[in-house]
Amino acid sequence: MNIKRTILVTAHTGREAAVLSARLVMNRLIDAGLNVRVLDDEAEEIGCAGADVVPDHVSALDDAELIIVLGGDGTLLRAAELARPARVPLLGVNLGHVGFLAEAEVEDLNVAVDRVVEGRYEVEERMTIEVLVRLNGSVVAQTWALNEASVEKVDRMLEVVAEIDGRPLSRWGCDGVICATPTGSTAYAFSAGGPVVWPEVEALLLVPNSAHALFARPMVVSPRSTLAVEIIPETSPAVLWCDGRRRFDIPPGSRLEVRRGTVPVRLARLLGAESTGAPFTDRLVAKFGLPVEGWRGRVRTGSAPGELPG
Repeated sequence: MNIKRTILVTAHTGREAAVLSARLVMNRLIDAGLNVRVLDDEAEEIGCAGADVVPDHVSALDDAELIIVLGGDGTLLRAAELARPARVPLLGVNLGHVGFLAEAEVEDLNVAVDRVVEGRYEVEERMTIEVLVRLNGSVVAQTWALNEASVEKVDRMLEVVAEIDGRPLSRWGCDGVICATPTGSTAYAFSAGGPVVWPEVEALLLVPNSAHALFARPMVVSPRSTLAVEIIPETSPAVLWCDGRRRFDIPPGSRLEVRRGTVPVRLARLLGAESTGAPFTDRLVAKFGLPVEGWRGRVRTGSAPGELPG
């Protein structure tokens, strides 16, 4: 007996383009014979007949094959909170500005849906981080992030000591400290001067933000390392943001610990000659508008510029 394939579709319902695109996707999937789900808090705005309305809970993903996300990176990060514990892959369609996490742009929507219907996609796993906040030895907050955990000042400059693998590294007066994954290297960590790290590289990033110190460069460390940031007692309080979505107040004397997560986030990548997926280098060039005029690539006898001979 064939089991009907199930796809959850979620969208940034505050954007008309996302809502219209979600309806298009759902109708095409239903016409192709797939079972389609929509979250109950989005159902009224999207309003697609023939879709199953499910609660905004991990149970909504029971037996689901994929989540198609229409919006920007913020929308995909919200969907990742639902998808990660269920280990269901996400396929993002970008309707935002940069959209590094998205696999397709809105103009490629029909091609992306066709690939899903045909099952022509693969799944890659992206590293996450687990985050603990301790105060006087007790855990006061516990969460995770796909992009970054960022300790930030509330009003006055923070006074912190950074630690790697149980050894003190440096004390900084700063606006904050960012602990990021390779996936998050193009997000907040990049804005703070951190390096771009290719997603398949396994590493953790430690990026001081506007630190007043001689040694305050961004660092790339082992994925097996544990990073820690201690807020100096009797100084200013801080706030912790994870992926820009989950917020925790951090009093002076607190200690933030970050290590590689045990549960990754799974992203779908499209396959096929006409697929909209692109190498990470091409994504960087497109998203940041990088100048590549004059590039010829590897040229050999009998090959056109930029073409490798067979």
